[in-house]
Amino acid sequence: MTLKNVKPSLNKISKTLGNVQDSREFLLKNTREIIVLCSRSIIAIHKNDTKTGKNNLKKAESLLKKYKKKATGDLRRYIITPEQEFVEAACLIAIVEKKEIPSDKKLGVMPESYVLGLLDCIGELKRMVFDKIRIGEIEEATRVFEVMENLYLQLYTFSMYDKVVKEARRKIDVNRILVDDVRSAITEEKRRTELIKTLKKFEK
Repeated sequence: MTLKNVKPSLNKISKTLGNVQDSREFLLKNTREIIVLCSRSIIAIHKNDTKTGKNNLKKAESLLKKYKKKATGDLRRYIITPEQEFVEAACLIAIVEKKEIPSDKKLGVMPESYVLGLLDCIGELKRMVFDKIRIGEIEEATRVFEVMENLYLQLYTFSMYDKVVKEARRKIDVNRILVDDVRSAITEEKRRTELIKTLKKFEK
């Protein structure tokens, strides 16, 4: 009988695929909590509540370490998005606290997660710059912009790895526009500030 070996082989494969499918569904369901915690961390940072931001990030990190144990082999790709969000929040906190942006090794994330997280962080830095301009903190706005621009310059060559790091090229293209927009806003605000200073001198 030519099918003698087929049934046991398929039974074994079915069991393996079932385990993979269960792990996939587990990761998709449970890593959402990590994404939510990282989002809350970023929101808290924008509200100048660094303590809450760091607490949420710590919870996210703990869950990430726990769930990564299930993400073996091809399942690793289901960890990229939560890791990406984690990198984004961790880097934003470091920038706000005027510390060095942590390395991928320090954060314990995959290379693609690190790159994508840094690219996403640039968008959050734009928001932060405009918030600082709005409340008249032009020096801090300038500092954050310099970090934003330098980060972009470090990342823009990664567009060549678009087939490996999904959406890298699109994010880099978007970030180029963001950097240009913020540069224009900073320049305009500095000119406005200088004009006001000049006018005040004449008033005296």
